[in-house]
Amino acid sequence: MPSILIASVPIHGHVSPLAAVAAGLVERDFQVRFLTGSRFEDTIRATGATFVPLPAEADYDDRLLAVRAEGEERLTGVKAIRRDINRVFLAPARYQYRALIAQLEDPADAVLADPAFIGASLYAGHPASARSALIGAGVLPLGLSSRHVAPFGLGIAPMGGPAGLARNALLRAFTERVIFGPLQRDYDAVFSDIHGRPSGSFAMNWFSQTDAVVQFSVEAFEYPRPDAPVEVRFVGPAARAVPSTSELPGWWSDLTGSRPVVHVTQGTIANTDFAELARPTLAALADEDVLVVVATGGRPVSELGELPANARAAEFLPYDRLFPLAAVMVTNGGYGGVHYALEHGVPIVIAGDTEDKPEVATRVAWSGVGINLKTGHPKPDAIRSAVRDVLTQPRYREASARAAEQIRASEGIDALAAAIERVIAARRGSSR
Repeated sequence: MPSILIASVPIHGHVSPLAAVAAGLVERDFQVRFLTGSRFEDTIRATGATFVPLPAEADYDDRLLAVRAEGEERLTGVKAIRRDINRVFLAPARYQYRALIAQLEDPADAVLADPAFIGASLYAGHPASARSALIGAGVLPLGLSSRHVAPFGLGIAPMGGPAGLARNALLRAFTERVIFGPLQRDYDAVFSDIHGRPSGSFAMNWFSQTDAVVQFSVEAFEYPRPDAPVEVRFVGPAARAVPSTSELPGWWSDLTGSRPVVHVTQGTIANTDFAELARPTLAALADEDVLVVVATGGRPVSELGELPANARAAEFLPYDRLFPLAAVMVTNGGYGGVHYALEHGVPIVIAGDTEDKPEVATRVAWSGVGINLKTGHPKPDAIRSAVRDVLTQPRYREASARAAEQIRASEGIDALAAAIERVIAARRGSSR
């Protein structure tokens, strides 16, 4: 019976898919411990896993991350990623590492770690013979460095041929030495305190130090990396749209009419300002022959203001029932939400410029499943034009249908469990 320690930062979009993983592994008789923030204790215990709280220095409420302090500048793109890595991921790393080490006094066969859990990268600095198997859990777009892709965080799609390889090499050098140079120096200082030497690798590429990576996506939605330094196994989304028992809103029957349904969401975290996407979309489509359905992610519907005649809204909506009726999703680019749409072959209009959202948005365009508006504050005209294009041009739905087919064919938790067992067996074999 394999024993697994799952480690995740206390962010809903990271914990949620890994909680689904925990439940699936428990069902398969794995012994599972789950190290994360205190507000997720009930969620983790409900999976059957043993909840382990992060120390206070590494715990925080992710719902406050999108709330800017008075006078704080709204950062986007690389600046936002640099700030988030430093404040949310790098600062707690030392304490995450200590929590891992403390937990592993009771040994685990494998550690399954979220890419943002930088403490696991410090753990990866130990010789393989002196640590548990370490597996990267791809709950974000894959960030493994490669000659064939631009550095993670820039939101730049692959470019083929010698010119693409040269471009990527230049971007990688500039990114690692200049854009993220100060962060790398801070990371190396922490690493050196623990191991007595610099890390020798780029902090954002720490998955390359694992024994394997399990990516919760499909190959249709991720850039090829023929030179990946570790095995990457695509298992499909960890959290699938499950049957809902919640009461449907009174207007639900309106969705079965003749008008295409356009679903709009800013997720559950980056939804403090509906002027970024929800309200512009409502304005953009007010006179279109569509039915606009907004999920506010738990915020009061009244914060949307007066709704156009062709709009409906609720705090939460059952995705297992909504997406089979949807023609388009307009989103700011949460990785999990995008995969819910792809699971049902729903094409996407995406507008995100914070956290990992530029990387998700670029993959939407690269894979052909939708249109990237390349901003987090799109104008109504741009949204209207993109929705019209997605509704009238079959190629977007066809590409999304191909992704859906791969998701349906993916083995999910079974493939993950098999990958974990294979890594554990290989480690045991090499230690003989």
